[in-house]
Amino acid sequence: MLRDITIGQYYNIKSIIHSLDPRVKLMGTLVFLMSLFLSGNIFGYILATFALTIVIKKSKVPFKFMIRGLKSLIFLLLLSVIFNIFLTPGRVIWKFYFLQITIEGIKISFMMALRLVYLVIGSSILTLTTTPNELTSGIEKGLGFMKKFNVPIAEIAMMMSISLRFIPILIEETDRIMKAQIARGANFDEGNLFQKAKAMIPLLVPLFIQAFRRANDLAEAMESRFYNSSVERTKLHPLIYSNNDKKSYCFMFIFLLCMIATHFIKI
Repeated sequence: MLRDITIGQYYNIKSIIHSLDPRVKLMGTLVFLMSLFLSGNIFGYILATFALTIVIKKSKVPFKFMIRGLKSLIFLLLLSVIFNIFLTPGRVIWKFYFLQITIEGIKISFMMALRLVYLVIGSSILTLTTTPNELTSGIEKGLGFMKKFNVPIAEIAMMMSISLRFIPILIEETDRIMKAQIARGANFDEGNLFQKAKAMIPLLVPLFIQAFRRANDLAEAMESRFYNSSVERTKLHPLIYSNNDKKSYCFMFIFLLCMIATHFIKI
């Protein structure tokens, strides 16, 4: 289960998506996530599927690796589908006491599940094709105008970069602690949901201790090097838009217009 978490991991491979400016990928992710809420009919999801398929193919990240992150959302998906199917009023096709299945409920549950899946995959593409350093530079450069409104963009970008770096580290640490406790007789797979949750308590204590220890070491390392986020720093690799970046912006603009147009299609 821990190895199935893909958000925060970087897949090192050469592709068109990997070579894009991080500002382009940030804007593309934002546009895609917003577009999922602009259209509530099948035409919008067909268009979103088409665009997402193109990006996945161009990224060269294996699709099997990308959908691994969905395993941790199975419970949330099932919960959302069940609630929407049985609690949505409309044209009833099956009824048992107070439980009923409606055509509208099936439609809404399908759309909701598909939206959650696309939200996870769309967010995963950003981190799988962008290193934490590039993501930090993209946020700091792309949202630099907000400094005029006293928004600490540099601090926010640094916190996001550190958080993304810590995800694979904490996953490895959790896996190491679990294996150590399993070797001593612990069992994390048997029992009901409450028993499994109770078995995780001995795992959380050393994990939190290690997390705080790593955070403290990182803070001391930054302070010893006189890190100051308010100081303007030069970049080893300054961000410069290429022709592919400009084409990507055009593709995003056309995609957003098409998604808005699907909102007015009635079926």
